[in-house]
Amino acid sequence: MKVTWIFWTLVLFSETAADPSAGLRTWDRFSKLPYPGDKAFLYDIFPDKFMWAVGTAAYSVEGAWEKDGKGKSIWDTFTRGGTRVSRGDVGCDSYHNIQADLRALQQLQVTHYRFSLSWSRIFSNGTKESLNRWGVEYYTNLIRGLKEIKVQPVVTLYHWDLPDFLQTRFGGWSNSILVEVFREYADFCFKTFGSDVKFWITIDNPFVVSWHGYGTGVVAPGIKNDSDLPFRVGHNLLKAHAAVWHLYDQRYRASQGGKVSMALASHWIKPSRTRQENHKACQCSLDFVLGWFARPLFVDGDYPSCMKRNLTRRLPSFTEAERMHINGTADFFALSHGPALSFQLINDSLRFGQTEDLDLRMLLYWIHAEYNNPPVFVVESGWYGGGNTKTKDAKHMYYLKRFIMETLKAIRFDNVNVIGYTAWSLLDGYEWYREYGIRRGLFYVDFNTPDLKREPKTSATFYSKLIEKNGFPQLPENRPAQGVFSCDFAWGVAANSIQVDTTPTQFADPSVYIWNISGNGELKKLPGVQAPATRRARHCADYASIRQQVSDIQHIQVSHFHFSLNWSSLVPSGLVSDVNKTLLNYYRCFVSELRKVNVTPVVTLWHHTGKLSSLPVPMEARGGWQSENTVQAFVDYARLCFRHLGAHVKLWITLNEPNDEDLEYSVGHQQLRAHASSLALLDFRRRRSTAERKSFSIHAGRVQTVFTSSRKKVICVHIFSDHGIGCFSEIHFPVFDPPPSIAPLLCQLHDSGYTDFVLTFNYEDRTIVRTTSRLKKLTKYATVHVLYSTCLSQDSSRLKEKHTLEFTWVTCVLRQSPWFIRFTLRVVLVQYKNPIGYCVKCGLTLDATVRKHSWLMFYIQCIPLESCQGLIMQNHVSVGYFCLLLSSSDDTRFVLLGFSRRAASNVETCFNCNGFYCLLSGHITPRLV
Repeated sequence: MKVTWIFWTLVLFSETAADPSAGLRTWDRFSKLPYPGDKAFLYDIFPDKFMWAVGTAAYSVEGAWEKDGKGKSIWDTFTRGGTRVSRGDVGCDSYHNIQADLRALQQLQVTHYRFSLSWSRIFSNGTKESLNRWGVEYYTNLIRGLKEIKVQPVVTLYHWDLPDFLQTRFGGWSNSILVEVFREYADFCFKTFGSDVKFWITIDNPFVVSWHGYGTGVVAPGIKNDSDLPFRVGHNLLKAHAAVWHLYDQRYRASQGGKVSMALASHWIKPSRTRQENHKACQCSLDFVLGWFARPLFVDGDYPSCMKRNLTRRLPSFTEAERMHINGTADFFALSHGPALSFQLINDSLRFGQTEDLDLRMLLYWIHAEYNNPPVFVVESGWYGGGNTKTKDAKHMYYLKRFIMETLKAIRFDNVNVIGYTAWSLLDGYEWYREYGIRRGLFYVDFNTPDLKREPKTSATFYSKLIEKNGFPQLPENRPAQGVFSCDFAWGVAANSIQVDTTPTQFADPSVYIWNISGNGELKKLPGVQAPATRRARHCADYASIRQQVSDIQHIQVSHFHFSLNWSSLVPSGLVSDVNKTLLNYYRCFVSELRKVNVTPVVTLWHHTGKLSSLPVPMEARGGWQSENTVQAFVDYARLCFRHLGAHVKLWITLNEPNDEDLEYSVGHQQLRAHASSLALLDFRRRRSTAERKSFSIHAGRVQTVFTSSRKKVICVHIFSDHGIGCFSEIHFPVFDPPPSIAPLLCQLHDSGYTDFVLTFNYEDRTIVRTTSRLKKLTKYATVHVLYSTCLSQDSSRLKEKHTLEFTWVTCVLRQSPWFIRFTLRVVLVQYKNPIGYCVKCGLTLDATVRKHSWLMFYIQCIPLESCQGLIMQNHVSVGYFCLLLSSSDDTRFVLLGFSRRAASNVETCFNCNGFYCLLSGHITPRLV
């Protein structure tokens, strides 16, 4: 009878077991997903009844290490030996602060609270004969309190704090006798607390317990003499878990209706090269950490083949009966994804030459594929801040947001059955081998106050709002706008400079009169045959390079093209009397040929970035923009360009990004004067008759406060933004003085001796500058968050600000967030009384070695889409958009030409539709956030 039962069990298992190679296909699958669309932020909500949890571990937070009958744990002993500096004797004293912890849970609005029982607080020496009633009362009160606030407990029986007596007397988990001792402890807990507990974790992170507790010695009990001992320990942990699962299944499941599992932690690993052998090495890395325990529980009761192949006799073996006993002893997959141990304690030998990574989504999919789609409960996830971090933990918050978003994508895109997510941890506490060097809590604990006061951090506020919304619901402002721009909206492309090739044409080239007369391919000049003495006048169309460039621009079907002149090449000495006539003629031909094909040229006189856009050498030698002579030389240079190119150019930009962070304040001051003086050359009547418009281009890299609920932090963003944009815009538009937010800083700088930070103009300059700007042009490359912004220190030369990045933004060299343009346009609309605005040179920085067509298609849609959104929702006035994507010899990272026809066709669709109605009909484009 028993043989028959085993036979049919094996038959059934063979029909339902996971494909052993399914997980191996994970890396190939994700490498084929569309990029960057697949990395874009997902606006969606989690399934109904999704479990939102937060967690703690007993030794980290409870304290009261020797009170009310509690026995010593291995951590109490471990932290009193070796080089340990601090201990978890007090932690955040949750033992005496149940009500404070419950209030924190209520504030988060979680549905579940994961905590661990201290084995030595219930059984002082680990055995049932040493029952401690005070410890039982503490946990009973905690569970009762959770029930009152409608938070369900998720209880861990063992979170690394083995009773010290069991370690000293039996050698801890290295002795198989602990299997039965642990079973007796679990039996008491199920009997005592089980009626109110629906989720049980038997053992937390058996990899850390085995490998680092009994192998490397990094965590308690700190044993590191026997390289085979970790595998024997892991063997016993699996047996102990299986014994407890069967105990619950046979005695308590029917009456209590709970579920039992083991919390398994893992890193993620990505191949160093996209080859099959690298994928297999990644698979082996996961098998040695996660598969070590997951495969016996979820597949066949035995260890992964990679472990058995590499370890041979060092790895203990299970009997057939033991395999049957262990297999299937997990009601759900409890996944731990924490930083300190899942990542930082993965030894090089366990990486198998591959690269560690933080991708939770890919790990969830690998579990889904490798273990036949089990329900997954993420029982630990999050990041940490430094030991000095208080309530402003931006880094922790953004990692938390990233991991939650990846979990959502795993559910919606990959069909992974994720049933819950646990943020770690509720409170700052003792962080194991890192002691108090890091803080992982959502609530800040001041360890220097008698009551160990709890204060919510930024991450707590974020998490509670997320739970309230059950995810990231799509708001009206997040939905792509299906609309069109005005009929006269300018669609353009931009390049830092154009290719200049003044090679003579065939009509002026005497080399054309050479012939091959021998049949061997050798060219010889025939005696007596010469080019005609009288040749026709040179035509602009003779330049092959102009024909090619104009053809490329025409092919994209834009109405405008923006490029920069090369001042140092056009006027090498800085004196207009020494003009390079060949180059001037080339520029004149180029803009005239653009007009012939109905493309409006937009010309920048000086662009300081790039080796082809420097000042004339003599001007650099005489102090550059710091010199008054440079201002006058620029005015003369502008006059020259207006005179010779003005018939074809109606949109001028004098200076590119005078607010660039690499330029000094005094340089920006001089450039403002140069801009105003050059524009004054075009008197009112001439500008009216030729309809010329002229301005300068301002760099507007978006800054966003991390802490939106803090008025002080919002002010920091205004300071940073005004420091970059307002210093130039305020002077030009409604007022003349610098922005109010930075005026006190500038005065402080002046008083400290930094006189070049304060921009001052005489009356004549004020009069000219005020009347010389009718347009506003913005450039955009990347977005950053500002943590704080203050006046500079004595040894600094700039405004002092601290940046951070949001980890959910997709990255292509720079962090990308196109939604910034809508918010920047709104600022321009409100603050500068709705000036005529062009968005010029919105660029995407690509790595020089990576040319992704999908990046361009994605980005080209996003920036104009946000502009369109602003026009529809907030009545922004934006009359043009220029994409910095044409090839450039001095900066090859910003590119468009040479990409696939598919990429170009998306650009043309936007331009031809004059918006996004036809592009988005029936298809919602993923958004960069």
